[in-house]
Amino acid sequence: MRALFNSRAKHDYLSDALTLLSGWTREGEQIRRTLVIDDTQHAALTERVKVVADALHLRPEISRRADSTQIRVGHGSGEPLTEGEVLLAARIEDAYRAVTES
Repeated sequence: MRALFNSRAKHDYLSDALTLLSGWTREGEQIRRTLVIDDTQHAALTERVKVVADALHLRPEISRRADSTQIRVGHGSGEPLTEGEVLLAARIEDAYRAVTES
């Protein structure tokens, strides 16, 4: 059973959840994370994120820049962040730990 949140409570709930995701920064209605990982780790991370994102019907932006990977989650078109997008960010953190601890 899902808990129902009114608009204000939902915003507070998502803001609280975001504070638990260290390294993520909020840019308007998107959240962003830069990870310093090598090409092999980038490939492994991208595959893991794709599986979770497909299950949540979300499309994060993942790009490779020199020695880092940049990830953006959210619509950026004025639509607020959703619970699913914050959940995806948390799962990305899990995947990041998994590929860097190997």
